[in-house]
Amino acid sequence: MKSINPKSLSIKERHGLLLGSIGPRPIAWVSTIDEKGVPNLAPFSFFNIFSSNPPILIFSPARSGRTNRTKHTYDNSKTRPEAVVNIVNHELLDRMVLTSLEYDKEVNEFERAGLTMLDSIKVKPPRVAESPVQLECKVLEVKELGLEGAAGNLIICEVVMMHFNDSILTEEGRIDQEKIDLIGRLGGAWYSRASGDALFEVRSNPMNTVVGYGSLPEFISNSPDISAKELKSLINAGELPDETEVNDFKLEKLAEIFSEYQENPGDLQKRLVEKAKEYLRKEELDNAWRTILAYNP
Repeated sequence: MKSINPKSLSIKERHGLLLGSIGPRPIAWVSTIDEKGVPNLAPFSFFNIFSSNPPILIFSPARSGRTNRTKHTYDNSKTRPEAVVNIVNHELLDRMVLTSLEYDKEVNEFERAGLTMLDSIKVKPPRVAESPVQLECKVLEVKELGLEGAAGNLIICEVVMMHFNDSILTEEGRIDQEKIDLIGRLGGAWYSRASGDALFEVRSNPMNTVVGYGSLPEFISNSPDISAKELKSLINAGELPDETEVNDFKLEKLAEIFSEYQENPGDLQKRLVEKAKEYLRKEELDNAWRTILAYNP
């Protein structure tokens, strides 16, 4: 393990290590307008949602690490405190990259990237019509984190109108995580794509308590035949079956196994692991635990 004091590094070195470690980061494709009404569009991966009630987003157009200049998005947010956060999917990646380049303030990045400006409902900056999600925002606060190169500027926004393309919604009106096909920012020139095998579900236990890892017998927690996914299922159980349940289950369902392997504890443990895995595959979590707890040396 290499330990580094961040103050001992150059801005470039520190920036590279942090951004290469923290990701994938969502991308805010932010449209703003200046005091003359000229639109600007730029992407920022220092971005996330921080509250849903009220709906608050924060993104950070940092100062240039080379020149210490502020971004046009920052300048516009100070003079015209409104913005639209457009979400970037994989299809829009190349055009998004075009808008990340440095242009003169008079340049319209929508036109440079071949994008369609769509009128917003509650704010002046236009939306990116091609974006699957467009979030109209009022800028509540601009918080400068420093005055030197690479210092961040937190643009704290409240979402006042939301737009979702029908193509990314389920029949229930939720976001289909496959169809939205989001991309994320990594270190250097790297990106990630939230699609296909990169997506997986991890459902949390809706109950207030879980039995936890400490409840697992050693022959289960140390078993090379139990996967991490199976261990998670076991420790997320809301409660363990009581002793009477376990004994009844042992007599009804496991008597043959115990009879066959009673003289060989090692083989008995392996057979009980196999049986518990069978119940987990059938999503019979209680029976899996009854099988495990039936072993009482």
